[in-house]
Amino acid sequence: MAPRRRLLILGSTGSIGTQALEVCSCSDELELVGLSAERSWEPLLEQARLHGVRRIALADEHAAARAGEAWTDGEVLAGAEGLVRLVVESRADLVLNALVGSAGLGPTVATLGEGIDLALANKESLVVGGELVTALAEATGAQIVPVDSEHTALHQLLAGQAPGAVERLTITASGGPFRGRGREQLQDVTVKQALAHPTWAMGGKITIDSATLMNKGLEVMEAHHLFGTPYERIDVVVHPQSVIHGLVQLADGAMLAHLGPPDMRIAISYALHGGDSVGLTEGSRPVVPLDLTAVGELTFEAVDLDAFPCLRLAGEAAREGGTAPCILNAANEIAVHAFLEGRLRFLEIPAVIEQTLSELGTEPVRAFESLYEADREARVLAAQAVTALA
Repeated sequence: MAPRRRLLILGSTGSIGTQALEVCSCSDELELVGLSAERSWEPLLEQARLHGVRRIALADEHAAARAGEAWTDGEVLAGAEGLVRLVVESRADLVLNALVGSAGLGPTVATLGEGIDLALANKESLVVGGELVTALAEATGAQIVPVDSEHTALHQLLAGQAPGAVERLTITASGGPFRGRGREQLQDVTVKQALAHPTWAMGGKITIDSATLMNKGLEVMEAHHLFGTPYERIDVVVHPQSVIHGLVQLADGAMLAHLGPPDMRIAISYALHGGDSVGLTEGSRPVVPLDLTAVGELTFEAVDLDAFPCLRLAGEAAREGGTAPCILNAANEIAVHAFLEGRLRFLEIPAVIEQTLSELGTEPVRAFESLYEADREARVLAAQAVTALA
């Protein structure tokens, strides 16, 4: 019997993290060796006790101090440095990065730098880090397997395809809660309405990105870096049933489609098992297979870039390259959090992003430090833009 793979989960208290723990708990191939969260120290301690983990980390140092006072059964690491230490010192074979936003870049770099395989749910690592991240993986021999329904679909569809056989990639979008609405109808939408996703249950920031379609722009960038496909050969199409997760058009005109139920545990299990499809064992919630007769029909629509300009902005930043994707991502994080806090209107999210991109411009990326500096500058300018609009 092969030894179990040692798994470290970063962001274990979030939606992806909790589902990953469910997958891990019913797998004989995985051994959990560490957990982390941003500031949710009480749920993190509960997870650590339940799964017998002795080492945890919290990005928020105040939360880490509280956890350290309440837990004497193991070690609590604190801050961004603590997250990196958890990665470097865990002796993990596999790290699941389910952190939200650009905060995931540092642990991604640490993981790949150590030559550890990476199950990547933090798409911002590739959006911000781009070629530097993929070059690091190539240099150390670490494997990056995506944890995303769309990229899992493309990863499976592309497996075994001969060079030159693939013509285009298509990423599908549910359309979010505002599918079919024009720009005028989005003027006064509320936070509650934006958080009411019709298909997926996700965290707040990711759900808003889905409502603005920024998530699809980030996913296009991720697909570009993961699969080496030029941007002009990656499409986005609205598919409200969320049954087809990705499509590959072949050189001969044929098209391959990946279908599956909207259950993130499928993508998570695929990544945690090294790109193999492994069924969940008894004791977990069953994955309900698709009933195509119940689905009835599959429909597709073009994206309305006037109503959802975030996808356009992401495409422009992607083609511009350099620090532009990093600036776009940082400005988006500031704008989305301001919207969630009621300090910004829905359509002002892309306005803040566009203004920040315009003011900063793009610079070449030669090292990770240039990305961190662009991120800092973008957050300052985006925060100023939010204040000006308030």
